[in-house]
Amino acid sequence: MSTQASITGDGDRLKTLVVVFLRGGADGLNMVAPLHDDGYYRARPRIAIKAEDAVKLDGSFGLNPLLKDLERPYRDGAMAIFHAVGSEDSTRSHFEAQDLMERAGDVAGGWLGRYLRFRGATTTGALSAIAVSRALPESLRGAPAATVMRTLDDFTLGKGGAALQTSLEKLYALQADALGAAGRDTLEALRRIEKVRTTTYLPAHGASYDRDEFGQGLQQVARLIKARVGLEAVSIDLGGWDSHITQSAIMDPQMRRLNAGLSAFYRDLGKTMEQVTVVVLTEFGRRLGENSAFGTDHGRGSVMFVMGGGVKGGRVLAQWPGLTNDVLEGPGDLPVTINYRDVLAPVLQRHHPKVDLAKVFPAYAITPQAIYS
Repeated sequence: MSTQASITGDGDRLKTLVVVFLRGGADGLNMVAPLHDDGYYRARPRIAIKAEDAVKLDGSFGLNPLLKDLERPYRDGAMAIFHAVGSEDSTRSHFEAQDLMERAGDVAGGWLGRYLRFRGATTTGALSAIAVSRALPESLRGAPAATVMRTLDDFTLGKGGAALQTSLEKLYALQADALGAAGRDTLEALRRIEKVRTTTYLPAHGASYDRDEFGQGLQQVARLIKARVGLEAVSIDLGGWDSHITQSAIMDPQMRRLNAGLSAFYRDLGKTMEQVTVVVLTEFGRRLGENSAFGTDHGRGSVMFVMGGGVKGGRVLAQWPGLTNDVLEGPGDLPVTINYRDVLAPVLQRHHPKVDLAKVFPAYAITPQAIYS
């Protein structure tokens, strides 16, 4: 497939990976509560999610009621949840843990950038990768091409842009080399984005996105996916999860945003979700025991969500260690029993079967999780 084809209409042959990073260390124990484990309630007498309030997922775990709309993709079999998951970093430092997770080790560039470089495809479109952000995230460092945007309004040449674009098209038409091809592809991408940007968008299937930055970011992503611009990878953040004090006041608004954004995206895309995978992850979880300020300190294991095409969902996959003192790590943390790379690897393989995982995740022996079986 040529680069040009991926921009001008054959983008539906591509699969799109959307990576949602919950920055700040999201408390997986209160997002997906281990209702079966008495140690959870002993350690959190004031902030634990009550069993009667949780959305029951199976005989062991329950969703926080603020994430109740995610029950739909879970029951549809389109979402799987992984618990006690994380990285090998034990510093409990936001900066170091995020840096390791985004680079997938002590290596140059980001794992998402290396995936796009070593995915087995021969070409890369001008809109293959997008970061819905103010700056390029570390995970996309080293990508063959990546665009940073907050809204589709960022894709414009400004006032008088049409005349400038016509001039540039004439200029690049004379270039027979790779630079000319890249220029023509970029200008075609701008043309398609302009058409999308100036068309009123109505989410499908009764979906409604919140007006917050996360919800609007996902709506922009949905528009680009539907426009078939060749979008293969998206990075989008939802920050603000560092819940040292009054945890509910900090986490509850973020869970509402996550719930509203993901559920609207799932509803809006409908059958198109068969070609889309959403992965939600965080740099680490929180301490099992609540602190004196009704919060939780930096911990280790947390949760990941995988939603989309091919996922054998309706399951919480966990090598649950239990929450007794003899198994807790360090100062009292849920151990990491599933490495996040082992969740990402089968997703990347589904999107591009020829991807070189040894280059995406160097110096790591992958034990892929059974996401699709």
